[in-house]
Amino acid sequence: MSTYQQHTDTLATLCETQGKTWQAINPEYASRMRLQNRFRTGLDIAQFTADIMREDMAAYDADTSQYTQSLGCWHGFTAQQMMMAIKRHQKTTKRSYVYLSGWMVAALRSEFGPLPDQSMHEKTSVPALIEEIYTFLKQADARELDHLFKDLDAAKANGGDVQAVLDKINNFESHVVPIIADIDAGFGNEEATYLLAKKMIEAGACAIQIENQVSDAKQCGHQAGKVTVPHEDFLAKINAVRYAFLELGIDNGVIVARTDSLGASLTQKVPVSQTPGDLASQYNAFLETTPINGVEDLNEGDTAMKLNGQLCKPTRLENGLYQFREGTEKDRVVLDCVTSLQSGADLLWIETEKPHVKQIAELVNRVKEQVPDAKLVYNNSPSFNWTLKFREQVYQEWQEAGRDLSAYPSIDDNKALMAPEMDGTELAQAADELVQNFQRDGAREAGIFHHLITLPTYHTAALSTDILSEGYFGDLGMLAYVRDVQRQEIRREQASVKHQDLAGSNMGDTHKEYFSGDNALKAGGEANTMNQF
Repeated sequence: MSTYQQHTDTLATLCETQGKTWQAINPEYASRMRLQNRFRTGLDIAQFTADIMREDMAAYDADTSQYTQSLGCWHGFTAQQMMMAIKRHQKTTKRSYVYLSGWMVAALRSEFGPLPDQSMHEKTSVPALIEEIYTFLKQADARELDHLFKDLDAAKANGGDVQAVLDKINNFESHVVPIIADIDAGFGNEEATYLLAKKMIEAGACAIQIENQVSDAKQCGHQAGKVTVPHEDFLAKINAVRYAFLELGIDNGVIVARTDSLGASLTQKVPVSQTPGDLASQYNAFLETTPINGVEDLNEGDTAMKLNGQLCKPTRLENGLYQFREGTEKDRVVLDCVTSLQSGADLLWIETEKPHVKQIAELVNRVKEQVPDAKLVYNNSPSFNWTLKFREQVYQEWQEAGRDLSAYPSIDDNKALMAPEMDGTELAQAADELVQNFQRDGAREAGIFHHLITLPTYHTAALSTDILSEGYFGDLGMLAYVRDVQRQEIRREQASVKHQDLAGSNMGDTHKEYFSGDNALKAGGEANTMNQF
């Protein structure tokens, strides 16, 4: 990447070729604006972030402690604040991504208002949110660089360490990071999947997550009623996403294949087997069936099929869906995962009913028997009651070890296990330690390359608003805001306390100076109340 001085020199030469007509253009100012707009298109972002993600995947293969993380964001501002916080606290953005949750798009970004996670929202709202997130992340870059440029001017004017500031500018780390974007089940057939994937990639997505549910009967992964599709249908959509990446020149784009089979007991259709043992045959072998001897065992409208030489009829519900055999869930997950990886997917997502490292590892290790470098994206879901599940886990482990549990409530008493009185107990502390180490343990033992929380900013927005509202509309009045919001922002040195600067006011003044010189009418100055901070 060109340095600050190289950009300035290049633009100075260009301005000289234009003679007096460009005499008002300052090459150094133009250089600054160019550096603040490093990414010209969404495809530039998609390629930049795909390269990052591939490097991170290789690093994880070499050392499982190098796992990656993200939080789900429903607005560009939440993504921006997350990345600014990461950079401020961790001093780097490495191994930190943004997750775009279809659940939050449905619940918070649809023109229909709040919707359940059933692919009922406008499909175009997904690429629109990707573009919005990257607009805010690029603005975070521009703002921080604007501050550095002011530092540079001050160093030049006051005899400061100019080179130290130039080094910060030339080694600037962008807030632009990979987005793993949820395309649900593709919003239609494989052509619809391809068209939407293109829009998402053009907006900047380097990684697209797609699930094996029926598109028009899609459910949240943590709810009942999930219906999966045959492998042939799902692989066609994986192909569609890959073709979208290749058409747009993002040859190393990442596809995350999600299976919901662990909690899905239904399929919409029975695929046609062409040869013994093919994918359709393997899929059909999981169906719940009843042996029959002939047509006399069939009722009007029944379907019959031949499986393993035996004539049988699959269990078909009143809604026309077919039932899988109970106990086949894990085997179906493994087949889903192996098939997806062997057919072009790069990463896996296994939706589970609880956060248990051993359960996840059992499934992933079976997949690794056939695909040794299999890696998982795991949903650290707010749909899990983490406190309860880990207290139950510790309780069960201690019970199996023969420990005395008489001081604790019954494992069946959820309310008692969740009671505040439990918080200081040895059992609760052991459970919290497991929660704290869950991501490290999962990365090491269960092949989890990427840990994400799907809906955290939904919950943080609800919680912070509830706390402020309780105090402000109660006895605390303005103190609720001053004490619990503004004072915290100041002491944590958050950029948001200077909201005018964060929204771009100071950058606007800078540009006015570039464009109008001494005639610029600026918003800053002594009368600006932001000077109080």
